[in-house]
Amino acid sequence: MSAKIVVVEDEEDILELIEYNLTKEGYEVIGFLNTKSVEQMLGEESVDLLIMDRNLPGVEGSEFVQALRKDGFITPVIYLSAKSQESDIEEGFMRGADDYITKPFNMKELLLRIKAILRRTSKKVEEGVLAYRDLVLNKSSRTLSVEGKDVDVTKLEFNLLCEFILNKNSVLDRDYLLENVWDGAEEYQYKTVNVAINRLKEKIDPHKSKNYIQTVRGIGYKLC
Repeated sequence: MSAKIVVVEDEEDILELIEYNLTKEGYEVIGFLNTKSVEQMLGEESVDLLIMDRNLPGVEGSEFVQALRKDGFITPVIYLSAKSQESDIEEGFMRGADDYITKPFNMKELLLRIKAILRRTSKKVEEGVLAYRDLVLNKSSRTLSVEGKDVDVTKLEFNLLCEFILNKNSVLDRDYLLENVWDGAEEYQYKTVNVAINRLKEKIDPHKSKNYIQTVRGIGYKLC
């Protein structure tokens, strides 16, 4: 499955150029001319990379990212900015950058840096770290953090959340969950799945404001 990349750039011709080249490379690209709808979108969808201009209308790009980081946003960020002084670049990294490219920029270099970051972050998953929105599961230590705070979950709840994150773009029916989380044990029924998911939702979203797991009526559940 291709990586999903969000690009925030207020110059429309540059945004279109980036979107065209990234799409040609096989990425799914979502472009914005400002940050107005970006935070809501990031809360609703899982993305693999954020490319952010700094000179934006309304809010400075690195300040926007800094605020996201404080809320537990862990997705990699590349700043693509005309702010090119050494102090600007240092400030960008202090405000949550994983990489920093100055304008005017070389498209080939941007593509290579994107590939390098995505390769690094996908390796983290292989090494045992799963992340979705502000949920972070460490498979090695079997710990869960939500918005940077540790949350106690049972082994079953941990495995259930792992299954959802690994299949984040799919609706999982109860038969699938019984087979893959409960190992197909015959004594377990659909009600068992419903109760476990409700308990998990209560732990990761006690205020019912995040809606991480959505019920798909008549089918099963989906991470959203």
